[in-house]
Amino acid sequence: MQYLMNRFAHTWTARRAPSDGQKLRLLLVDDNRNGVEALAAMMSFHYADCRIALGGREAVAISSEWLPHIIVMDISMPDCNGIQAASAIRADSRTVDTVIIAFTALDEKDVRQRLVDEEIDAYCQKGHATTHLMRLIETLTS
Repeated sequence: MQYLMNRFAHTWTARRAPSDGQKLRLLLVDDNRNGVEALAAMMSFHYADCRIALGGREAVAISSEWLPHIIVMDISMPDCNGIQAASAIRADSRTVDTVIIAFTALDEKDVRQRLVDEEIDAYCQKGHATTHLMRLIETLTS
């Protein structure tokens, strides 16, 4: 099931973050420290609680403890890539329903070919205005 948003951001599943009045917990995952810290600073102005993970393994560890509503996950990371991390997050009963967005420079087709199942709920291509990612997050929380 694909919901077209624009040519840079799409939802792939019907999974949504709970909008139960809680402050949105947003985990940003990337192996590029400067990039993810800059994104976290910007997202913190719009969303209540943002944390970062510097790689897939750290994302899995933080997710199981902090229980984010949405994870914005880079795909191309060394050691534990975004697909592997998303699979581990889906395997944990505490985070199985967490919304995961692929936020990557990879083409959407490339990301879809790497998926085994529904590890990833949405796609947003890096290198474009962050408003695409923000609109996608808003769509996934409604």
